[in-house]
Amino acid sequence: MNVWFQPNEMSKGATSPKDSGDNTVTHLDFFKKFKRFTPLESSLGVLGFFFVATLFIASFFYLDYKGFRSRGTTILDLHFSSSSSSSSSSSSAASASVSVSVSVPVQFLSQDGDNCDIFDGNWVWDETYPLYHSANCSFLDQGFRCSENGRPDTFYTKWRWQPKDCNLPRFDARKMLEKLRDKRLVFVGDSIGRNQWESLLCMLSSAIADKTHVYEVNGSPITKHTGFLAFKFEDFNCTIEYYRSPYLVVQGRPPSGAPDGVRMTLRVDHMDWISHKWRDADVLVLNAGHWWNYEKTVKMGCYFQMGKEVKMNMTTENAFRKSIETVVDWIAKEVNENRTHVLFRTYAPVHFRGGDWNTGGGCHMETLPDLGSLPAVSDIHFTTISDVLSERTNKSEVLNLDLLNVTQMSIRRRDGHASIYYLGPHRTASVQRQDCSHWCLPGVPDSWNEILYALLLKREDLCERRRNTTEVSQVPQ
Repeated sequence: MNVWFQPNEMSKGATSPKDSGDNTVTHLDFFKKFKRFTPLESSLGVLGFFFVATLFIASFFYLDYKGFRSRGTTILDLHFSSSSSSSSSSSSAASASVSVSVSVPVQFLSQDGDNCDIFDGNWVWDETYPLYHSANCSFLDQGFRCSENGRPDTFYTKWRWQPKDCNLPRFDARKMLEKLRDKRLVFVGDSIGRNQWESLLCMLSSAIADKTHVYEVNGSPITKHTGFLAFKFEDFNCTIEYYRSPYLVVQGRPPSGAPDGVRMTLRVDHMDWISHKWRDADVLVLNAGHWWNYEKTVKMGCYFQMGKEVKMNMTTENAFRKSIETVVDWIAKEVNENRTHVLFRTYAPVHFRGGDWNTGGGCHMETLPDLGSLPAVSDIHFTTISDVLSERTNKSEVLNLDLLNVTQMSIRRRDGHASIYYLGPHRTASVQRQDCSHWCLPGVPDSWNEILYALLLKREDLCERRRNTTEVSQVPQ
């Protein structure tokens, strides 16, 4: 409640004639007031204030040690965790001594976790993260080494993705390498796909004591200008590969007789010429989207082609949709579903504030994720992929394809981008030229790979269960 005092009203009938005059304080008045002043009373008040403040701060740190360290604790809408997933056995043992009933999420890899949507969740603080340090990984482009490039905070490395209704398995680099023994895991797409590929290289190499046993098969160094790189993990005879194909379809010269202004075309009905190199991978992770915009197509004189005809009036959105249909058709016709596990990673949002990448947009002041409720993402790339897959499913087409849906989870991570820390350890970029598309490593792409790991294990478990069911059904009665 606001109380307003009027000086004239307060003085009516309450002040002596001496007070109603000027405000000059005589030496005698000052001496009388000084005699009434008790230093001890004032000091006690100050001491009491500091005592209460000290108790409050001490209580906060006590909560920080006791409360924040427990998994899933939520205080002021911040989520804290000390481990990646709760152990059902230890949780049940602990809950036996507690009268309050606590619901323990199911494990994603269990049969109870079959219906769990692992993409519906939130980011929780985890003291055991990151899974590796960039200084200890030689398989990273300099542009992703934000900490080494001068980024002062490390908060962005401490968040783990936690599904709402189940727990993901803790990432085990050696176990994943065992699953990939004698196999090829291939990433195909744009530079965000490369971001994810380099993340996985670091995650897996953390299990290798002798790093000389991990090498690029052609002796090529890590560089953003190389279109193809394959790193071999010699102890497991497996390769983790990356092919640059930002559109997934053919980009090349226009056909003869093309209209003026057409410098090149995207053949939206034809897969990239090098797709035969991906076809026989054991695990194939595709992505596209960041190059499918007006600035990187039509504005640059790159139009869309179907057959031998350049579609001058085809929009970028329609062209992207046609390209996704081409990719899905290629998977159905060219990929051996009994050998190759195909995943399509959805669009990873950018977080430019106050402009775009070339108009002064930025994210360098962001240090925390969005942990509250967010509106559903309305991204044309995600919507297009979902629509195409839904249409094929409605037509009873069986697709050997899993969706690695990182869009909603990544939109919360405005804090995870390279921003101004991508040029190297001795200088930062101008705030007018920030990178709010690519991600710092360690960081957000590690969580995409943790989900990839979980999906690979889940697929293996489901296949094993189907085999067991088939064997049982074939036993003579």
